[in-house]
Amino acid sequence: MKDDLPDYLPLSYLNQVAFCPRRFWLMYVQAEMEINAPVQEGILRHQNAHDPGVQKDEHGRTLRSVQVWSDVLRVAGVADFVEEKDGRLIPLEHKRGRIGQWVSDHVQLCAQAVCLEERTGTTLPYGEIFYWTNRRRERVIFDDALRQKTADAARLAFHLLEQGTMPHPLDHPAKCRDCSLEPICLPRETLALLREESR
Repeated sequence: MKDDLPDYLPLSYLNQVAFCPRRFWLMYVQAEMEINAPVQEGILRHQNAHDPGVQKDEHGRTLRSVQVWSDVLRVAGVADFVEEKDGRLIPLEHKRGRIGQWVSDHVQLCAQAVCLEERTGTTLPYGEIFYWTNRRRERVIFDDALRQKTADAARLAFHLLEQGTMPHPLDHPAKCRDCSLEPICLPRETLALLREESR
């Protein structure tokens, strides 16, 4: 698959590969997508964010649907919202799930920050994620550890594409339970077969 490697990956796929490499493969390489109730809810809630525009209030302004890219990470995509407050840019992502559930959401937000930093020459110390389930914002600090996880996710995505082989499923029932692609991935069945073959 080396000849077909993209120059840039869609930024949102860093969330997928950080959550589960096999999910990334199924979605990006095989174009698999299962539209269940939670996925449909997420699509509907994101509709407002996908209309480009600017909102202003007494605290500053909010840019919607901002095109971003990073030459370092080799990703490109759209930031849901970017707030400008007191001369500082704050990426704001909207998610359907719950606060603090998976670090993959933080990786996606951090990638947006890296894109904005490259374009503006400034350092962004944090961003925020609004979770619809909790109806609250979570502040995400862009520390060295998260920046490293984000860079690692980008490298892993390209490495998987270079290898050209679907990764094995994770042995992580909680993640699999929350994954819309579980009926396509069949993690329990696949792992059982792999164990049987290794005997």
